Amino acid sequence: MPRTPGQRAGLSHEAVLTAARTVFAERGLPGLSMRSVAGELGVAPNALYSHVADKDALLDALLDDVLGALTPPPPDADPVAGLREIMLATFDLLGRHADLVPLYLARQGARGPHARALGEAMVVLLARLGVDEAAGRVVRALIVSTLGYAALATADAPLGDAELRADLDVTLGWLIRGAVG
Repeated sequence: MPRTPGQRAGLSHEAVLTAARTVFAERGLPGLSMRSVAGELGVAPNALYSHVADKDALLDALLDDVLGALTPPPPDADPVAGLREIMLATFDLLGRHADLVPLYLARQGARGPHARALGEAMVVLLARLGVDEAAGRVVRALIVSTLGYAALATADAPLGDAELRADLDVTLGWLIRGAVG
């Protein structure tokens, strides 16, 4: 069976992601392209297509890869505490990757397997609170609030990270109580 260009070049999905992170860090979103990532790896651009379908898929993989650092709350966690903890951990993670926050906002979050696992874990916790039909909307509201606070924390703003994190914690409590109420 013939190997694809990416396989012949000795690439892996992880190598492509690592190169994409490097290019993004050095050149930002305008400089991130299939051609620039291929250049970072020393291969022809067509070698990347064995590992990512296109630039959108590369961006999605890059964003989802960052979320891989988070551990979904276990299904038997206290539902309210589990939801708050995962959103606060997401806020903290985004603070460590401030350069990616605008990209999360522009793409309305992440779509890969890590993001789906986190979302599914949140739906399970919401179901334990009696939120079934609206669970998707509640998850979205929690994520949008967390992204918004992360955007404020990573901007040049008068409020500090600690104050914004505390405000987010209060907001998460309101959203969860409102969803259950």
